Amino acid sequence: MRLNRYIDHTVLKPATTLEDIKTLCMEAVEYDFAAVCVPPPFVKLAKTFVGSTNTKVATVTGFPFGYSAIEAKVAESVLAIIDEADELDMVANIIAIRNKDWAYLEKEIATIMPIIRNKQRVIKVIIESGILLEEEIIKCCELYARFGVDFVKTSTGYAEKGATVEAVQLMRKHLPANIGIKASGGIRTFAFAKELIAAGATRIGASASVQLMKEASL
Repeated sequence: MRLNRYIDHTVLKPATTLEDIKTLCMEAVEYDFAAVCVPPPFVKLAKTFVGSTNTKVATVTGFPFGYSAIEAKVAESVLAIIDEADELDMVANIIAIRNKDWAYLEKEIATIMPIIRNKQRVIKVIIESGILLEEEIIKCCELYARFGVDFVKTSTGYAEKGATVEAVQLMRKHLPANIGIKASGGIRTFAFAKELIAAGATRIGASASVQLMKEASL
């Protein structure tokens, strides 16, 4: 298992500095991580740091709570694409999920997907699995599979509960094989990352990525 190619090396804290981004990107290039995931204002800078390497630049939209208007998510998506982000991690409207407003969620993803596909970008939809009921996770998987998203992602890292093996297993059971699963939130050890990958995760979002790699080499 090439753990490095599963990892989205991440810094999304509100007080992120230019130096944080430089360090993140240099580490990502050194370890050949799949991507860096950075706040929207740092996308252009991250692109210059990773250059023509294999490491992609991801950013977030609707982050971290997901309840911004569809129009706001459209604007964020367009700006991220203009700044040359390769991948967009969009937080679904968690309020709509908890209130079973599936029509709203369908409208949201139906509005966003043409923008993503037209520019051949990757979209990961964050559903915040740690605060959802099992039936809500299943319904999300069914909905986003229908629209052909690239990944369904467990968590933002800002809820009280992040990724779990059980949530990843449930998602894998209810998603087609061509849709990836990004596990994120609280992944601080290689052992846990390995469990999540065994459960079906195809990406790992982590800020402790370098530590994971050091543990993996022991």
